[in-house]
Amino acid sequence: MKESDEKLKGTKKKITISNKVWLLISFLAAILVWFLLSLGESTGRSFPFIQHTFFEAIPLMAVERNALWGDFASSMICVAAGFALGFITAVPVAFLMAWYVPVRKIIEPWINFIRNIPALAYAPLIVIMVGVGKKPAIILIWICTFMTMCITIYGGIRNIDNTLVKAARVLGANDMDIFFRITLPATVPFIITAVRLGLGAGLTTLLAAESTGAQAGLGMRIRSLSGSFESAPMLLYIIILGIIGLVLNKIVDIVERRLTSWQEKREDQ
Repeated sequence: MKESDEKLKGTKKKITISNKVWLLISFLAAILVWFLLSLGESTGRSFPFIQHTFFEAIPLMAVERNALWGDFASSMICVAAGFALGFITAVPVAFLMAWYVPVRKIIEPWINFIRNIPALAYAPLIVIMVGVGKKPAIILIWICTFMTMCITIYGGIRNIDNTLVKAARVLGANDMDIFFRITLPATVPFIITAVRLGLGAGLTTLLAAESTGAQAGLGMRIRSLSGSFESAPMLLYIIILGIIGLVLNKIVDIVERRLTSWQEKREDQ
């Protein structure tokens, strides 16, 4: 009897739910929470439900032709330019900090000092320096993404197993060989993580960046709508920012799978 029970248990298949189903469940749960918030007397004013957010917000945004597309394009230009500058500068600085002690001693305290200051605090100083428009927004996003990515990449390099470096030196490898054959491949996962965090930092800095006299942009529009308490279009712009973040994160996932396919990862149970 016991043996037959054990055989029956063994024949039972484990029920698995696909990722698409989980995504649908997550989406429906979010819609339910949104609906419950829209019913509240106080929360309903801040979180109007779908029909109010989309059908009442669109006419308000159509005062100027293609206003939404103009805001989207302006913000994406600022984020792309600021992120590109942050990445180009963060990678070499992070490697220099990890490789040379004098560079680390000079730069690291200032990075830790600046990255703890809210971007909105020094945004007016950047406007005074370069004027209004896209330039201060790009510079502000550059600073924030640089700080985030530099610290992440630097921490990854410092966590590389020093035994590998010592073994390579014993076998006659020079600094160039160690960099390209050991340090760089081992740092790729941390660079991908830095890119992910840098994109997030760029989007979260957008509101502060575009409050520096920008003529268009998602962050600028959210700020202007908050002054007139127009919650429906403001919520729509916030949702658009979230969708942009999800799309960028998905792109990073695809790149990560291609570049780090050799890396062992924990599988879902």
